[in-house]
Formats: sequence, C-alpha cells, structure tokens
Amino acid sequence: MTEAAALPGQPRGGVLSGPATDRAVNVLAPNASAMTLDGTNTWIVAEPDSPLAVVIDPGPLDDAHLSRVVETAEKAGKRVALTLLTHGHPDHAEGAARFAELTRTHVRALDPALRLGDEGLAAGDVITTGGLEMRVVPTPGHTADSLCFHLPADRAVLTGDTVLGRGTTVVAHPDGRLGDYLDSLRRLRSLTVDDGVHTVLPGHGPVLEDAQGAVEFYLAHRAHRLAQVETAVENGHTEASDVVAHVYADVDRSLWPAAELSVRAQLEYLREHGLI
Repeated sequence: MTEAAALPGQPRGGVLSGPATDRAVNVLAPNASAMTLDGTNTWIVAEPDSPLAVVIDPGPLDDAHLSRVVETAEKAGKRVALTLLTHGHPDHAEGAARFAELTRTHVRALDPALRLGDEGLAAGDVITTGGLEMRVVPTPGHTADSLCFHLPADRAVLTGDTVLGRGTTVVAHPDGRLGDYLDSLRRLRSLTVDDGVHTVLPGHGPVLEDAQGAVEFYLAHRAHRLAQVETAVENGHTEASDVVAHVYADVDRSLWPAAELSVRAQLEYLREHGLI
C-alpha cells in the first residue's frame, strides 16, 4: 500500500522476519508486490512467559503461510488464542476466516463484516489475552476501519498500513479520507511524545526504530503533497489523473492508480476546506 520509496526513521536493515521486540514476532507472507512491498507482516504478540498468543493480520488466503504462523507460535511454546485485524484489505484480512478455523479462535475487527465471534474492537479497548496489555488506537484514513495497536511494554505500536516500514501509504478514497488520516497521524505522534513509543511494527516493510521521526515525516510529506495538488489545480489540472501525472511524476507509474486514490482524497479535502 505504498506510493513512495524511502522513509526516514531508522529502519532495520533488510526484510525483518522473526523477533522484533520482546513480545512481537513477524512472519512475512509470500505476497510481495509493488503495493505490498516485501509482503504482509503477520504479527504474533505474546507475553514472554505466557502460553497464549495474539495474531494480528493473518494476511492473504495462503494455507502454507497460515500454517507457518501457527508453527512459529507453537515452536515458541505458544497457542494462538485470538486473531485481530488492523483493517479489511485482502492482503491483511483475506486469510482470517481460514486462520480462525486452524486455530479455533475468534476474529476481532472494527468492521462487523470481518468479525468471527460476538466481540469487535473499539477505541479504548485493551487486549489482555495471556496477560498481554495491548491498547486499541483508532486510526481511520487509509481506510475507514483502520486500527493500530499500542504495545506499552515494548514501547511499540503496530500500525497496519497507517505507517509503513518503507514509503508512504495510500489514502484509499472514497473509503479513506485525508482529514481522518491527518488526525490519525497526530494521534500516533501523541503516542510517541506522551507515551514513549519509539518502535513502529508496520504492516509492510521493516521495523522503524524512530517512531516520532517516521510520523513527523508522514505529516510533512502529506502537507507537501497537498500543497502540490493545490498548485496543480490552480494551474488548470482539475482531473485527478492529470494531477497524478503532474504531481507524482517522481513515482513509478505502476503506482499511479494507487496515487490517484490519494489525489482524489486530497481534492476532496481541499474542496471541503474551501481551498479550491
């Protein structure tokens, strides 16, 4: 879900698959593409001395990958007891129902259509499976149902597609809205300033070890792109596709369809605020 190439924030070298913090382990899904970077990061999160684990974003419907997630947990002496989703895009959620069958777990998500079981997820919820403390942080913008998970004991946040380990994310218009996304980035910045979060465990790409730097970069990048779109419109580029060609000329053309979603969200934002 990326639209740019490089991101400051001290990413760890190479593709991270394996332990990332004391409580989080990544199992990389084999679905690499221009949109998913190296593939979807499926996170196994558990207290070190607990026999129970939580899995976040099982990923695509790929039995080999889903089985590998279960095996990774079992090798660490853990049983998967709960499945969570950061949002409903297929590269994160398509395998959730099958994974729930394999693990006999419920699936919790913000979108009721993605849930398996009675319980959803909402702002302020705290996941306590196996003694874990993981707080639900609403972060709409990439999609309306996007969530992040704050892991205080590791001073980390699992960000799904809201912040990536490399590049910047798409605001997936019309479901995603730029105003919501900017608010969500500010919410994440507050976690870095007020709650000491320093590690980003993203849905794609390597772990970032300067969470505040990454979020500040995202905010600056959005402001820069928004100014470019506004200028493009002032210069007569009123169609979203024309704006993409003008503003995103530095981006690989294979990503222009995704960039157009962000441009449509930017145009909507500018109109709502009376700027164009």
